[in-house]
Amino acid sequence: MGIFTKTAGFFKDRLGKTRAKISSSLSSVLSLSRKIDEQLLDELEETLISDDIGVETTDKLVSELREAYRNKQIATTDDIIPFLKEHIRSYWPDRDRQLHLAQTGPTVILVAGVNGTGKTTSIAKLAYIFNKNNKKVIVAACDTFRAAAVEQLTIWAERIGVQIVKHQSGSDPAAVAFDACEAALARGTDILILDTAGRLHTQKDLMQQLTKIRDVVARKIPDAPNEVLLVLDATTGQNAISQAKLFTEAINVTGIFLAKLDGTARGGIVIAIKDQLDIPVKFIGLGEKPEDIAEFDPATFVEALFS
Repeated sequence: MGIFTKTAGFFKDRLGKTRAKISSSLSSVLSLSRKIDEQLLDELEETLISDDIGVETTDKLVSELREAYRNKQIATTDDIIPFLKEHIRSYWPDRDRQLHLAQTGPTVILVAGVNGTGKTTSIAKLAYIFNKNNKKVIVAACDTFRAAAVEQLTIWAERIGVQIVKHQSGSDPAAVAFDACEAALARGTDILILDTAGRLHTQKDLMQQLTKIRDVVARKIPDAPNEVLLVLDATTGQNAISQAKLFTEAINVTGIFLAKLDGTARGGIVIAIKDQLDIPVKFIGLGEKPEDIAEFDPATFVEALFS
């Protein structure tokens, strides 16, 4: 959308932990004096897996690399990192990273995620950026199960200057969603962001409640929700993959908000998510402040990882 723009330097700085880990592990394998052989490729495979790129994705990359070497597309270890960069970038076509906006009426963004992933902070970051770009925003506190969740979102709403629709803790989350939709329609809102309970993906009844919220919103506002964003904690690595699979079964996730990416050395999970699940990472959290959010840009991300 062009309103989340961050510089390449910002990415490089905030991805420092992941970049340092990948750079260190690759440099130990890709020594200038080594030739490309099966032993080197095996070591490279182990290294990429340890960087949380994932077994399936790594196997694909190394197979492509092996084929390129056989076809004389690459000749030395100097060619390997440029090859990896090019192929990893190709995993993300432009079309699937765009935020889906409503043609008429409010754009509704349903946000889900397990407790502790940084979901509420991620919602605040989205609301902050939209608000700063002159969009009229409402956030809805549909996480009525967790103690202090409504209060936490209220504090964020006041801090960043957006409206909030809320009920008392313990209220029916779908009722909050219904009232939020009515408020968004009545007030000419541009963006409605719905917080939901931090559901454990193993709890079937709570996942059904999440589906109920989605259905209530769809009945009230045509074509809503326009986006269903799943907040994942980048520091959890491969566990994020299993969470994403189960949430997608319940609510048809359209995009990932990958939080806490600045705080982990496991940023390779971004690559694994896209390759294994084909769910685009649309936003990334790169700090604690409301403005520490960026639209995911593959070229900038990959360059920052391997620079």
